[in-house]
Amino acid sequence: MRLTPDSADGRAAAHDPDAPDGEFAGHFAAERRLAVAAAREAGALLRSRFQDDYGIRAKGDHGDVVTELDLLAERLVVGRIRDGFPHDRILAEEAGTLDGDTTGEAPLRTWLVDPLDGSNNVVIGLPAYVVGIALCVDDAPVVGVVHDPVTDRTWTALTGRGAYGPHGRMRCPARPLSPAGPLLAWTQGHGVARDDRAAHGLKEVLEARSRRLLQLWAPLLTWSMLARGDIDGFVGYRAEAIDLPAGALLAAEAGLEIRTLDGRPFHPGVTGPDTDRSFVAGRPGDLPYLLDLVGRSTADGAR
Repeated sequence: MRLTPDSADGRAAAHDPDAPDGEFAGHFAAERRLAVAAAREAGALLRSRFQDDYGIRAKGDHGDVVTELDLLAERLVVGRIRDGFPHDRILAEEAGTLDGDTTGEAPLRTWLVDPLDGSNNVVIGLPAYVVGIALCVDDAPVVGVVHDPVTDRTWTALTGRGAYGPHGRMRCPARPLSPAGPLLAWTQGHGVARDDRAAHGLKEVLEARSRRLLQLWAPLLTWSMLARGDIDGFVGYRAEAIDLPAGALLAAEAGLEIRTLDGRPFHPGVTGPDTDRSFVAGRPGDLPYLLDLVGRSTADGAR
């Protein structure tokens, strides 16, 4: 996935990711404003309750958890979207699919809500979590918002119109990789078994040939780091669908490139099996090197 930035210069107030809305008139501007406002409101709720006692329960059989904070933040965001766009479908992390008040209309608009990306971090007291919201039209992301409640920073992207953060328009920096190796991040979906040979093979190669391999338990936080240029690359294996479109759109609109593990164009939609959601992302000039690293894994099913 690689989107061409808009020709507008993208001047924006350094403190306000909403400032570029003048560039987006008629281009999902209302959806973007609602998503930013809802993410910030949910972020304030999460930040205010971070050190409180709250309910925690297991989610599935793979060690994931859901907390009372997930549910409260999701209810808030879903309510804001439902109030603003009652016709749209919503796919929420905890509630699942919520249909709009009309059916059979084209194009299909689906909001994706990850109210607390990093629940496992929150449970152990690690302040590394974000709120993620995306809008997909016919399975293609058109709006992406990532809000970090800890630092109160917000990053947004609109398809074909660029990515913006606290310091205005984001463009991936062109710089050579460190002689010590790239700084990479890794994510895998909840459904990946602990004995998955492909996952083990990929991680072994990446760890051996990178300067650091980060696994933050919050993919949207990682996507924002990639878009800012804090890390060199991001590799995902059978990634979760709920947070992928917002993060991938943010990175692509910042000028990064996303490929499948075997180098084909990557499409970050929400439909299809998780085997279609394995990717390599990085600066365009670094992709050949990163794909070569991935290609060194000979584990079954690594590609």
